[in-house]
Amino acid sequence: MSHSAARRLPAARHRHVSTTRRHQHRAAFFFLLPGCALFCLCVVYPIISSISLSFYNWDGMTPKTFAGFDNYIELFHSDTFYTALKNNLIWLAFFLLAPPLGLAFALYLNQQMRGMRVVKSLFFAPFVLSGVVVGLVFSWFYDPTFGLLRLFVGHGIPVLGDPHTATLGIIFAALWPQTPFCMVLYLTGLTSINPEVVEAARMEGARGVRLLWHVILPQLRPATFMAVVLTVIGALRSFDLIAVMSGGGPFDSSTVLAYYMYDQAIKYYREGYSAAIAVVLFAIMLVYIVFHLRRMLREER
Repeated sequence: MSHSAARRLPAARHRHVSTTRRHQHRAAFFFLLPGCALFCLCVVYPIISSISLSFYNWDGMTPKTFAGFDNYIELFHSDTFYTALKNNLIWLAFFLLAPPLGLAFALYLNQQMRGMRVVKSLFFAPFVLSGVVVGLVFSWFYDPTFGLLRLFVGHGIPVLGDPHTATLGIIFAALWPQTPFCMVLYLTGLTSINPEVVEAARMEGARGVRLLWHVILPQLRPATFMAVVLTVIGALRSFDLIAVMSGGGPFDSSTVLAYYMYDQAIKYYREGYSAAIAVVLFAIMLVYIVFHLRRMLREER
């Protein structure tokens, strides 16, 4: 082979590789295009539309009128807004009990015992129920006249009728389906644990809490991340149980930002003010999600 032919061979191979990569990138682009278009239509556009709407006064029927920052000024001077924000923080604090409870149930159900599949199904059953069904069940449970809570304490307690207990009662109801969800995440993570690492730790004398803390939990970090993030998002966007069980009452004592937003838009036709509440709620979620994503990427590096 001549010297010129030997030089042309790598160049031809390089052109072939470049053409193949170009085709692969084009195919990947066309595969991603429908999903990206749907994401822009269903997520990006509503976010931009809500931010734009928050600067207007609109009742949903008459023409919009520009209001500037009036909706935000009114929002930050509203006592109901701070009550809703405080309740969201209470939801967040108590809702974070779901991941450790889910982990405890997952460790119990991960045993190889006869009939464990039936027990797993019973534990998972609350998660498949809709929020409306869970709300109705616990409304009957809390009823001071004929509810089951009356049988446990000996007398009727108006849990949902007392401003001091309504929020806690609804959170307890929400933990019932959220805990099995975290349990499933941890059960999935437990199946991917390397048994050789666990056996090696046991041979080194690790038992009980030491084995759980130093060997099992580090391998469950992805499941923990998902459980905590989804639990926090669920706490911040809580709506259905509040709508079914208390309607934000009594005296707006159990309302949260999501229900306050719905209340202003549907009952009072204040679409711009409702959009301002939605933007504030979105900003809170965005700050939290960005913080956890940065923390996860830092740990992976």
